[in-house]
Formats: sequence, structure tokens, C-alpha cells
Amino acid sequence: MLRQALLAASRSGGARRVVETAPFTRDVARRFIAGETIEDAVRVTRELTGEGLLVSVDFLGEDTLDRKGTGANVRRYIELLDRLGAARLGARAEVSVKLSAIGQPVDESLTLDNARRICTAARSAGTAVTVDMEDHTTVDSTLGIVHELRRDFPDTGAVIQAYLRRAEEYCAELSYEGSRVRLCKGAYAAPDDVAFSGKEDVDKSFVRCMKILMAGKGYPMLATHDPRLIDIAGALAVLDERDADAFEYQMLYGVRPQEQRRLAGQGAQVRVYVAYGEDWYGFFMRRLAESPGNLRLLARSLVGRG
Repeated sequence: MLRQALLAASRSGGARRVVETAPFTRDVARRFIAGETIEDAVRVTRELTGEGLLVSVDFLGEDTLDRKGTGANVRRYIELLDRLGAARLGARAEVSVKLSAIGQPVDESLTLDNARRICTAARSAGTAVTVDMEDHTTVDSTLGIVHELRRDFPDTGAVIQAYLRRAEEYCAELSYEGSRVRLCKGAYAAPDDVAFSGKEDVDKSFVRCMKILMAGKGYPMLATHDPRLIDIAGALAVLDERDADAFEYQMLYGVRPQEQRRLAGQGAQVRVYVAYGEDWYGFFMRRLAESPGNLRLLARSLVGRG
């Protein structure tokens, strides 16, 4: 119930105005968001990579509904990649791209062209792109664009959400040599015939998908903060004889940072998802919906400052 309410609030203009103007909300949001500028993103990336972590940088500009806006977002990504390349951070920092930020709601052909421009900039910076998965209605379109991108940019990452009932099927299709696949739980609302809604069902799906990816020939990127799922991932790595550099854990910036460093200290590949930008509201609300612990953090902050 709470998760559904938060997801509904993430799409509500009225709720957005209340949250964005509430005292201290930005202070709490900064736990999950590097800042609003490219300088913030590069600074945090440099700090994290200096500690032995990998990074995936996401510019928060999703649901852009006009060509002018999508063009501006593409230019921001290219500028970000130019900055990462100039700072020699490309070897340890990739970018994550939401297709709704670069044209998907407007025109699929435009989206593919824009994604190719970003992938070209990423290659020049010595890094790669992972294409984020968004609302369930865009899954086929997103996977189709990833397929096209991989013709010229085979290191393009795909994302599968474990809450989708077809997640295992998608993982099996993508578990081939050289295929980078991020597995996450999913943070969007979806009908019951499309997605699991209960935490236990989503967790079970995540484990089934992990088994497919870890036993496959691709490069799994396991996005979870759940200690039990992290332990299962480690056990699967042993079972499937995967070396530490043959898969990675992924976690959000500001969530369980000590665990991120603990795993990296043990030799694991750990990538931190770093979001930045002025349009932080939807991302922030979905992070609260993903975990009751995140909501408790917000409540404690507001009470403590009151």
C-alpha cells in the first residue's frame, strides 16, 4: 500500500510541489543525489573511484516530451562524457541513460539516433552506456533500441526489472557472451498481470533471474542492497565458478556505503549509481518507494530538524 502510494506521488504534480518546497527535503534528497550540476557529478565520481569503486552516472531528465528538450539532454550527456574523459575517469565510470530523456515519448527513430550520439561520445571517453529500463509499457521499445545499439556498440548495457513477470525470459535472452545486464527489482507501478507486487514474490524473481545470469555467458550487474540477496549472489559466483571481475554488484549513491566499501575491499566489483540534475523529484520518490528504510530516513530527518 505504502509503495503504491509513493509511486503514485512520484507522478503527481501536486505532491511534487509539496515535497520540493517542504523544509529540509533537499537535504534528505542529497543523500541519494550527487547534486544538480555536471561539476557535482564529476566530483562525486572522482571521490568514489578514488576509493576503489566503479560508477554509473545518470542525468535526471526523464519524461522529456519535446524535441528541444531531448536535444538539450543529449548535449548534457555528451558534455558529461567529455568531462569524464578529460578527467581520465572513463575506465571506471560509465553513464546510465533513460530513453524517456532523449526522445522515447516523442519518436523512437529520434531516440535511437540520440542514443547513438551518446554511445559515440562514451566510446571517445573510454567508457560505455547502460540503457535504463523505465515504465513497463516501454520494455519492448527499450530492448529493441538496445539490440540496435549493440550492433555498433556491443558493450551497451541492458536493464531487466525482476518485478516483471517476464523477467526470467528477458534474462535468458540476454545471457550471451559479452552481454552486460543490470538486474534490479524495479521501481515503477505496473498492473498485476504484468508485474509482481509483493516483496517476497519480487525477491524470489530476483533470485531466479540471478541464477540465469550467473550461469550464463554474459556479464551480470546485480543491483541490490539486500544483504540476503548479496549473500546468494556470492554463493552463485562460487557455484558457477565466476571470478570476481566476471560480475559486479551495484548500489545507489548514499545507500549502504559501508557495505559498498566492504565488498570492494574483498575484491568484488562494486558500482555506485550516481544521479544528478535539477529534476530529482521522481527519482527521489521512487527511491523512497523501493525501501521502507529510505522513508524512515526521511521521517527521522524531518523530525530531527523540526
